[in-house]
Amino acid sequence: MNLHLRTEHPDDHYTVESVTRDAHWTGNWDMEPSICDTHLLVHRLRLCPSYVPELHYVAEHEGKIVGHIMYCTSKIVDDSGVSHEMLTFGPLSVLPEYKGQGIGKALMRHTFGVACELGYRGVLIFGHPDYYPRVGFRRAAEFGITDSGGASYDPFMALPLYEGAFDGISGRYFIDPAYEDLSYEDVVAFDKKFPHKDLHVPVPAVVLLERLAPPAQKALEDIRGKSLMIMQTKSESAVLAIDGIDDVSIGIIKDVMRENGQVWGIC
Repeated sequence: MNLHLRTEHPDDHYTVESVTRDAHWTGNWDMEPSICDTHLLVHRLRLCPSYVPELHYVAEHEGKIVGHIMYCTSKIVDDSGVSHEMLTFGPLSVLPEYKGQGIGKALMRHTFGVACELGYRGVLIFGHPDYYPRVGFRRAAEFGITDSGGASYDPFMALPLYEGAFDGISGRYFIDPAYEDLSYEDVVAFDKKFPHKDLHVPVPAVVLLERLAPPAQKALEDIRGKSLMIMQTKSESAVLAIDGIDDVSIGIIKDVMRENGQVWGIC
């Protein structure tokens, strides 16, 4: 695919928000159908002091914007209270019909290089624990970094932008509060700027549970009542380590996810 990567321009704003809306419309973890809030997040992040416009890139294919990535500054605060500036990216969005063609990876790899040139140390994210390691991310816990509440888990990952970037740095990680300040009322009002879209009805996780043997069903009981998307928060290695899960179960999970348009696990 012939891609052109460039920084976002002001006249791209509505298009980028539309791409984000389409890319994340079906991302519910719970079963309650709801409006995607990610396009409002894009709109608001541009207004935040933490926003880094030099790292907001779009991907064009034949003159059409098919994806984008945006960054904000974040920080690791160590035990002595000293802050170390970092980056987080997101949303990273690719139009559904263009997924699986390397656009997301191209956007990440290009902007990692730009971020390093700008003097940033590293990038921390909360994301798919088996996808992002393909571009170099590792579990944040390996660097002694936790979330703001002191917790560590597979979807919380870090990428040093150069050798030794995290040397001597550990502590709690904090991102801009804008990432968590999206009310349903504000989302509904903002969404009226865009063409009508029927609410996505999530695929229930029970679709997966019904295909598994009883021991595996019991092992994954925590996903009952959720949508199938909840599996995107679990790495293959973490699931395989649960009592009751074996290689056959892992194969079934991958099959069910694939049948429902999702990629899961180590490919």
